[in-house]
Amino acid sequence: MRAPESARRHALVGPGELWESKRKFQKDFLLRLGLQPHHRLLDFGCGTLRGGLPLIEYLDEGNYVGLDVRTETMREACLELEESGLARKRPTIIHAGDLSLLSFGHRFEFIWAFSVLIHLDDSDLARTLNFVARNLLPDGAFFANVNVGSRTDGRWREFPLVWRSHEFYKRAYAQHGLDSTDIGALREYGHTARTAGEEDQLSQRMLQGRLLPIESLGNP
Repeated sequence: MRAPESARRHALVGPGELWESKRKFQKDFLLRLGLQPHHRLLDFGCGTLRGGLPLIEYLDEGNYVGLDVRTETMREACLELEESGLARKRPTIIHAGDLSLLSFGHRFEFIWAFSVLIHLDDSDLARTLNFVARNLLPDGAFFANVNVGSRTDGRWREFPLVWRSHEFYKRAYAQHGLDSTDIGALREYGHTARTAGEEDQLSQRMLQGRLLPIESLGNP
């Protein structure tokens, strides 16, 4: 891929200068938390396959499903897949306009949402968590990073950029039958942020979501 075209594609999902480090972070994190080739992975908000390609290469054939809401991003993801030579691994790439219409015929051991929840308002978060609860295996894990704090919300491209408390996420997850555990700052797992500010680094947290036991539902 020509350098200007590469830079344009990379910029669709964040700072171009952090492309490689964020790509590496995603695979390294998931392997550290137990992802194995035979597991099925749903990459929620897969973008242009920044983290998707190394995961597709690692997983057994047919075990990667990536979805995203942006038409342009999905088009670039398909080009990226074709250029990588990894179409032979039979990943599924979906433009997800309406989550309620998606059905896979199976659930997933891992659902991964990197830099997704930080761009969801409350109603979109509720729809996402409902979708996750419907598609996660009983012993599966949902990993998503969030901005924890009380700053004024901002914007990134056409999306909001939100900060919420972990208590907020705990309640939101529980409303959809999920437990939420803060497992640490992203930097503890090797993530590189745009800024080196202590507050910025510590506000970026990773949540682990699990399905609540059936007997506990209704009593969050």
